[in-house]
Amino acid sequence: MLFTSCSGLVILLILRGTSGDTVTQTEGSVTLPEGTPLTLNCTYQSSYSVVAFWYVQYQNKEPKLLLKSSSENRRVENHGFQASLKSDKSFHLEKRSVQMSDSAVYYCAVESTVRAAAGGAERKPRGAQEGPG
Repeated sequence: MLFTSCSGLVILLILRGTSGDTVTQTEGSVTLPEGTPLTLNCTYQSSYSVVAFWYVQYQNKEPKLLLKSSSENRRVENHGFQASLKSDKSFHLEKRSVQMSDSAVYYCAVESTVRAAAGGAERKPRGAQEGPG
């Protein structure tokens, strides 16, 4: 039984950016012994403020949100994982002591909070009537 004798943690990494943002993440898989600290690097380039995300996908499961950070909530923590949105445009995922149950695929993603400047579509309030026309 390979899985019962394996004492390492395997983490796969995938990166994602939106709206022309660039995300750079630790590449490939990472194997760690249980109980060791984990840092998964994620840096990004964007001309705007961003909301940064870490998603986790366990084997045969759908991805789910692990952490979300923005300028209003820069340091976030969930299930022993933590990340801080920093001025050097990084959002590294950390955990002090990994467990075998942490084996998964981890995705780093960013989204710009400013989509467009001038010339964007106008929104009419609900119930606004169209003029004659």
